[in-house]
Amino acid sequence: MGRPKGDAARSKSRPSSSSLAASLLPSGSAAAAVGFGGYVGSSRFEASLSNEDSSPFLDLDSEMAQHLQRLSRKDPTTKIKALTSLSELVKQKKGKELVPLIPQWTFEYKKLILDYSRDVRRATHDVMTNVVTGVGRDLAPHLKSIMGPWWFSQFDLVSEVSQAAKSSLQAAFPAQEKRLDVLNLCSAEIFAYLEENLRLTPQNLSDKALASDELEEMYQQMMSSSLRALATLLDILLHEPNKAGSESVNAESKLASKARRVATSSAAKLFTFHKCFLNFLKSESSSIRSATYSLLSSFIKNVPEVFSEGDIRCLAPALLGVFRETSPICHSAMWEALLLFSRKFPQSWTYLNVHKSVLNHLWQFLRNGCFGSPQVSYPALILFLEVMPTQSVQADKFFVNFFNNLLAGRSMCDSSSADQLSLLRATTECFLWGLRNASRYCDGPSIHDLQVDLIDKVLVKNLWANFFELSKDSTPHVQRKPSETLSMSGSVNFLQELGRCILDILSGINLLEQNLLSYFLKSVQESFLNMLQQGDTETVTGSMRKMIDFLLLLERYSGLEGESWPLDQFMGPLLSKAFPWIKSSELIDGLKLLSVSVSIFGPIKIVPVLVGDIETYTLLSVEEGRDMSPEKFIKVFQEIFIPWCVDGHDSSTAVRAAKQDLLLSLLDDECFSQQWSDVISYVFDQQHHGFDKLASMELLLEKARDQITKRSSGLELSQRIGSKPDHWHHELIESTAISLVRSSPVTKTSATQFLCSVLGGATEDSSISFVSRSSLVLIYRGILEKLLSFIKQSPLCSVSDTCSSLIVEAVDIEFDLSSSVDVIAVTKFAAEVIDGSLFSLKALDQDATLLSTILSSVFIIDLESRISSLVDSTLNEFKEKQKDRNIVCGFVHAVCSKMNNQFWKSINYDVRKSSAKILAQSVRSVVQLEDDLQPCQLTLLCASWMPEVLEYLSLDQTDEEDICGLLLRESDVWPMWISPSSLTSINTHGVPAHVCDLRTSKTQRYVSFIDSLITKMGIHRFVVGHKDNGLSPQAWLSAEILCTWEWPGGSVQTSFLPALVSFCKSEPAYGSLLNSIFDILLNGALVHGEDEIDSSGNMWCELNNQIEDVKEPFLRALMSLIFTLFKEDLWGEEEAMAAFKMVTDKLFIGEEPNKNCLRIIPFIMSIIISPLRKTKSAVYGEDTVLPMEAFLGGWLERSLSFPPLVLWQSGEDIQDWFQLVISCYPVSEKAEEDKALKRHVSNEERTHLLDLFRKQRQIPGASSVVTQLPAVQILLARLIMVAVSYCGNDFNEEDWDFVFSNLRRLIQSAVVVMEEASENVNDFISGVSSTEKEIDTLEGLGHIVSISDPSLDNAKNALSAFYLLKLVKDKSVPDEDYLYSLTNEIWYPVKDRILEGVLRLFFCTGLAEAIAASYSPEAASLVASFRVDHLQFWELVAQLVVDSSPRARDRAVRAVEFWGLSKGAISSLYAIMFSSKPIPSLQRAAYIVLSTEPISRLAIVADGNVSPSDESLSDQDSSNVGLPSEEKLQLRDEISGMVEKLNYELLDTDLTAPDRVQTFLAWSLLLSHVNSLPSLTQGRERLVQYIERTANPLILDSLFQHIPLEQYMAQSLKKKDGDIPSELSVVASAATDAITTGSSLSTVKSLWPIETGNMASLAGAIYGLMLRVLPAYVREWFSEMRDRSASSLIEAFTRTWCSPSLIKNELSQIKKADFNDESFSVSISKSANEVVATYTKDETGMDLVIRLPVSYPLKPVDVNCTKSIGISDAKQRKWLMSMLMFLRNQNGTLSEAIRIWKRNSDKEFEGVEDCPICYSVIHTVNHSLPRRACVTCKYKFHKACLDKWFLTSHKKVCPLCQSPC
Repeated sequence: MGRPKGDAARSKSRPSSSSLAASLLPSGSAAAAVGFGGYVGSSRFEASLSNEDSSPFLDLDSEMAQHLQRLSRKDPTTKIKALTSLSELVKQKKGKELVPLIPQWTFEYKKLILDYSRDVRRATHDVMTNVVTGVGRDLAPHLKSIMGPWWFSQFDLVSEVSQAAKSSLQAAFPAQEKRLDVLNLCSAEIFAYLEENLRLTPQNLSDKALASDELEEMYQQMMSSSLRALATLLDILLHEPNKAGSESVNAESKLASKARRVATSSAAKLFTFHKCFLNFLKSESSSIRSATYSLLSSFIKNVPEVFSEGDIRCLAPALLGVFRETSPICHSAMWEALLLFSRKFPQSWTYLNVHKSVLNHLWQFLRNGCFGSPQVSYPALILFLEVMPTQSVQADKFFVNFFNNLLAGRSMCDSSSADQLSLLRATTECFLWGLRNASRYCDGPSIHDLQVDLIDKVLVKNLWANFFELSKDSTPHVQRKPSETLSMSGSVNFLQELGRCILDILSGINLLEQNLLSYFLKSVQESFLNMLQQGDTETVTGSMRKMIDFLLLLERYSGLEGESWPLDQFMGPLLSKAFPWIKSSELIDGLKLLSVSVSIFGPIKIVPVLVGDIETYTLLSVEEGRDMSPEKFIKVFQEIFIPWCVDGHDSSTAVRAAKQDLLLSLLDDECFSQQWSDVISYVFDQQHHGFDKLASMELLLEKARDQITKRSSGLELSQRIGSKPDHWHHELIESTAISLVRSSPVTKTSATQFLCSVLGGATEDSSISFVSRSSLVLIYRGILEKLLSFIKQSPLCSVSDTCSSLIVEAVDIEFDLSSSVDVIAVTKFAAEVIDGSLFSLKALDQDATLLSTILSSVFIIDLESRISSLVDSTLNEFKEKQKDRNIVCGFVHAVCSKMNNQFWKSINYDVRKSSAKILAQSVRSVVQLEDDLQPCQLTLLCASWMPEVLEYLSLDQTDEEDICGLLLRESDVWPMWISPSSLTSINTHGVPAHVCDLRTSKTQRYVSFIDSLITKMGIHRFVVGHKDNGLSPQAWLSAEILCTWEWPGGSVQTSFLPALVSFCKSEPAYGSLLNSIFDILLNGALVHGEDEIDSSGNMWCELNNQIEDVKEPFLRALMSLIFTLFKEDLWGEEEAMAAFKMVTDKLFIGEEPNKNCLRIIPFIMSIIISPLRKTKSAVYGEDTVLPMEAFLGGWLERSLSFPPLVLWQSGEDIQDWFQLVISCYPVSEKAEEDKALKRHVSNEERTHLLDLFRKQRQIPGASSVVTQLPAVQILLARLIMVAVSYCGNDFNEEDWDFVFSNLRRLIQSAVVVMEEASENVNDFISGVSSTEKEIDTLEGLGHIVSISDPSLDNAKNALSAFYLLKLVKDKSVPDEDYLYSLTNEIWYPVKDRILEGVLRLFFCTGLAEAIAASYSPEAASLVASFRVDHLQFWELVAQLVVDSSPRARDRAVRAVEFWGLSKGAISSLYAIMFSSKPIPSLQRAAYIVLSTEPISRLAIVADGNVSPSDESLSDQDSSNVGLPSEEKLQLRDEISGMVEKLNYELLDTDLTAPDRVQTFLAWSLLLSHVNSLPSLTQGRERLVQYIERTANPLILDSLFQHIPLEQYMAQSLKKKDGDIPSELSVVASAATDAITTGSSLSTVKSLWPIETGNMASLAGAIYGLMLRVLPAYVREWFSEMRDRSASSLIEAFTRTWCSPSLIKNELSQIKKADFNDESFSVSISKSANEVVATYTKDETGMDLVIRLPVSYPLKPVDVNCTKSIGISDAKQRKWLMSMLMFLRNQNGTLSEAIRIWKRNSDKEFEGVEDCPICYSVIHTVNHSLPRRACVTCKYKFHKACLDKWFLTSHKKVCPLCQSPC
């Protein structure tokens, strides 16, 4: 009961009652009485009566009683809950505690097992399990009352319910014997309960009002379960005990005997009462009928005596005519009942008309595939034939009808192969049964006639016809594969089983009587031959295929082993007559039939059959044909089969292939060699026109390869002739293959295919070769020769000159390169051969040199193909040469793609190693020699190719290191700086400049290659190796790369040094490598120190940039190395001291200083001085005098001995000593670091430094002396900075005057140079005519901006000194380093004058770019590129510009404007900020200047516009002056396009594209400027209205391309506010900060470098500003969005991150607002986000409540009137609406909107009439008053309202009086 409905769904898996009982019988128990579930009786319970009169809830637990009461509810859910609770409660109680529960539980149990809900029934049995488990033996008194329902429940139709019932019974009685005892004890009660159940009807089943369908289903459940329970109980109780155990029967058998008596009497009573249960058999319920069949079977087996003749007569039509039963779940029980009834009561057949009552229904049953029970019904058919009386049928008609209807049922079994198999097995069994038992149906000659009739009508015309009929359905015939397996799907599977069925029958017939077999065979042969003569091609083909399938099945059919009839009686006669037709027609399937027949029966047996009936055959007589000797067999093969199978070149390929299959199948083991030789000779001897012997041989060899596979399959066939490739070798094949390789270019495709077929190896599984190993070597040497010819003629010099020579040396091959040889053709031929025989190369493993050279050649050609893609297509000569070569390269690339890791692992290791060496040398040559290709692309390609090759070759670590070493081997062009053998620098002096440049180019290219290899393979492959001369041989490589410095695609600082540092950190054991590199570079720097003549001029600037300015390679590499090592903490104080000692030891040669060392030591000291200073305090103590301090003191004293710098003349070494001293006293911009440096300087050093500084000003007028030597000015600026930093507190006024005069002079000189350049650019651009070419103009402009004057370098040092000085003086809290000697009276004027000069520098560079941009963007880019060349200088300028005062900026702007160039100061700032060659520090400085006073007021509105006024709107109104016209306002050209003319192309640009960055900066400036203007002023209102009118809201769409809304969505799903993604947090913080501060300046400052994260932050800040400044503008954009998903995310983002801050700010503004009127008051509620505005006038008043939504301002505010006094409803609605309009249209704060509304109300009270269009005095958008009056009606309108009226109404008339306006 319950769901699913239907008997089939419930009972499919349930066996019949009798089979269930049988399945539960115990095995191996001889003395046991068998019963239900294997119950074996051994003990019994003492019967006792239960006291059913006792109170049901007496002594029952109250909770249990409550749950039991709930069981009477109708609702199944309530019942289930009660049962579940009761079950848990029962588990907690044990033994006697549960005894009071049993009587009431028994009562409830009887009802619950009949419940409609299956879940209720299952839960009931679960409770039962817990009850019987807990109560134990105390269940005995109540057992008889409950056993009937309990036994009934075992057969519930729902499987899970019946299993639960069985589990409960087994829990009570675990032993089988106990369960049988229980059944014997309670048998009478069980029978009584079941009898009572069987008497029920649907009407009296339940006393509750239930639905009819539920009642019907409950009735079916009751009846079927009761019938099954009765049947099983009879099987258990009435089963005959084992006689062998009768001696051991004890007193307990009396209980079993009593139970049997009860069972017999009860069975008879029930059988009589229910009238043979016929009514149940007629039930519409299949479950009831199935149970009834089982019950009748049990009655027939156990109590047959109850059946009277009358009962048999009544039951005969019902049980013998059961084939009307269509429900498959009944069929198993149905067949059991039918067969038992027929065997027990054979006379029953006489009581009915067999044809009408049985056979007609049987035929219908069979035609319908047994109505869905084939696997049950088909096996029972032979048993049915056994029990059916023979006299009741006419044998011939019966069997024909039987098999026709049986086979017709196949259509119902198509979906299941198991069903089809069952059908065919039944067919076989029944057919053979019919043949064997023909005597039962007839006698004498009629027996034979019946058998022949069966064979003809069933076997031939039905089964065999069906087998052949399948060919008409286009079923593919069974292919004979090596494994000889047939397809097992669909009709192919049925075909196989049908053929097996026929063979089973034929085998059985042969065993029964061979003469009967001949009838079948002759009939088949005649029909087949008639079909050949009369049938069409399609029919013949199908029949041939079916015959082939039948032969293949015949071959595999084990039952026919040793039988001769298949050949002698079947295929022999058939093929003998069909062979002439097949030979003449050459039908493919006919040829295949012959091939299959030969393979099955053997050539020696088949050939005599085939040629025996050929009348024209002269060699053999018909009699001799059956006993053919090997000699005659070979002769027949030569004269008949070879010519027939080999000739016929005009036949199709498929026909020729089929003939050759036949020919090879005729190769007999005894005559194999002779036959194969005859075939080869015949093919090569053919000379007639049109015969392609190579194509024929190629096809023949492929077939031979298949034959080898077939002959070698199986262990017993491994020694068979023809099972090994050696058996198929032939001299003609080998000689032909060798001659083809050695001959001139072969254009025939057949030649290539022939060679591939000979060699084999097209796939990994087809490595069979038809030539000997020596011939194989000769063939591949010829192939290699052709490949080398191709390589030698490569247009790439590296490939032709180097690669080919390497290979030629390896194998010593000479080849012809004469012009007569078509290299492309021969190489194409060779490539095709290799492609088609790749896997046969493994056979050359023993000839490692040859194989490695071939493989290397293939890779080199593939490399050429890849390199060719890099060649410029404009090189026509190369393009023409490469066009034909690309065809060959295409084939070679196909070969390379096949060489996977598995292929290479199968190759000999020595071959792989040798190939790697050749390829490494080749790639070296490519990188070093190809000068015309793009170096970056070339090196990346080679660096990608080499690891790919090494990965394929799979070498061990040692050999791979050797290959890497081979790549680093010394050559003419590599290395350039360091000799690997001597580890010393290479002398480049005296080398011509062009040669040196060429070597440099090649070295850079090769280093680029090595660096790319390091990136892909790891640095450890190159810097770690074996020791040599005490140093790692890879140390020179690191030094070489460091000296190279830059290369295509990389540099030391960007790629190599980070990799080296990372390696040394991860592998500390290789620290000696760094020492070796340092030694090499130091020695090289000492040798080449004289080359660094003027690099010291840049030492003072930032160290990283300074290193790049050093020109000498060794010194630059050394500085970069040691700086990085100290920075990354790989080296410390100990290494610094060792380096110091090493360089100082080399400073003097005897008494004379080493000039080279003196020149480089300042650079080293500038890096190691900081760790050296720390060493003193950390190791030796503060007062200890170190050797370093002694050196420093000596160097200072030596510098003091020199004259002042201004007197220095060129040629003296004073510069080097000064440079050395200055390098020992670094100055840092970082305060803490600067303090640490000064802390370790002794007083003596300070005194010497001060003396050295003052010595420079001892010359009269030293401050104004301008020497011609730039180095003097640089050194002087440095010395000033060092002295100020270390001795500044000891300066006097003269000292400071000297300092500032020099700084001003140096900076002013740069200002003069830049102003002159700007003027020159202005004059040049102004003088350019339209006729001049742009290229000439740009060239002239380039000469102007290329400033070679040293003033900028001098000013750079001066700016650096001033910047550091400013850092010290501008400290908010002075400390011990504060320059007390420099008074503010001196400092402030000097600082302003210097900063003013810096600002002029800043404006000059921007002016030059702005002026150039007016000509063309290219000209502006050219000017901007000048700044990139002086990056340090301009970064210092930018830093100082940011720190400049408003006064200095104002004076600088005025100076620029007074200058009178074509562009002004603001244009110069925009030019810098939007530069095409951006410098982040300059852009940042330009933005800061533009966004702050006093420049910001000039930065937005264009020149010539009405300047923004700070006059308030209330002042305007009182003066009766309207707002100026909006059209007069115009933004500056630099930003107007980004505000007004945005297009959708912006959305498609990259997130960091320059256009997008510039647009965001422009909007940030605009919004910040609007926010800075006072509220409710003319200037602000005009600007806001301008934005509303002209700005494209596309800017908002672009903002949200940056804001990660998808992360917000993911975060909202997680609902974890405290754990937001970092990207989202940064954007949200930027938006919140912009809302709070009203500025995006802090975000813009961190914008550079431009990255997606920084752009997202700026987008967030701009969005926040727009929400604050233009809320109505944003709201309008949001309301027009059509993408709901995006709008919901935007709203959620705003609500979470922006609205809270904005609402807080709005409420704060309202609270601070002073409305200056006693009639108007405002109060706020922060918790409710509400504002209450109270307006009172005279005796009237109203309260308006303004509510801000949580997603303000995306959602509009809401306004309600909560209180109104003395105001009409119309005016109240009007005021409410006006407040709402002001609030919603206000692009500003809500306090401004409230103030305007208040003023609007005041105007109404003052008598000012409102506008008849908008019903407001003050316009809600532009805040103007109605001033446009109608000349007729005199009403005044707002201009904006009237214009909108004209536009929408399409007429110019007054809205009120309709008169013309």
